Amino acid sequence: MNKTIYFLRHGETDFNQKGIIQGSGVDADLNEKGREQGQAFFDYYKKIDFDLLICSALKRSYQTILPFVKLGIRHKKMAEINEMNWGVMEGKAVTPEMKATYGEMIRQWGTGNFDAKLENGESARELSDRLTVFIEALKEMPEEKILVCTHGRSLRCLMTIIKGQHLREMEGYRHSNTGLFLVKYLDGNFQVVSENDLTHIS
Repeated sequence: MNKTIYFLRHGETDFNQKGIIQGSGVDADLNEKGREQGQAFFDYYKKIDFDLLICSALKRSYQTILPFVKLGIRHKKMAEINEMNWGVMEGKAVTPEMKATYGEMIRQWGTGNFDAKLENGESARELSDRLTVFIEALKEMPEEKILVCTHGRSLRCLMTIIKGQHLREMEGYRHSNTGLFLVKYLDGNFQVVSENDLTHIS
């Protein structure tokens, strides 16, 4: 079945604003700016007749689409699209040592070692595996207009899966709070129409 899918990154949290790593283990609320971003997205796109809303199991994702939920549109939470697990770095402000460790992991991904991960964290391969499960489920859903609210690294990985790219291409995607990635699913093929669209707040 053909679909139009609106992939959205959640609004800002205080952790985003302060540069503290969240991942899947820190379940922060949106801050005032994040709620304003979510409202701006709603005001711009509320005329679209979404058949289904999907968010991650984390509060910042659900809170971003809450104005749509209040319209009575059916919604579901799916942990498959949670943010990547950043292990021991979650809940901490970034230090030079953490930057170096993270940079080495990204370098390993660039060489094709997608099993590289932070301590107690998730690898690129593990992230891709669970997001692939989500994409396959998404294809089978009967709804035609779907809003999916997820997270930055998850969006990067989703785009590589949707485009059939190598996982190392994740680093090429930019994502902003409430940045929209518009995707068409037509005759069994995905087409990315726009990336990180911020028209609603520009």
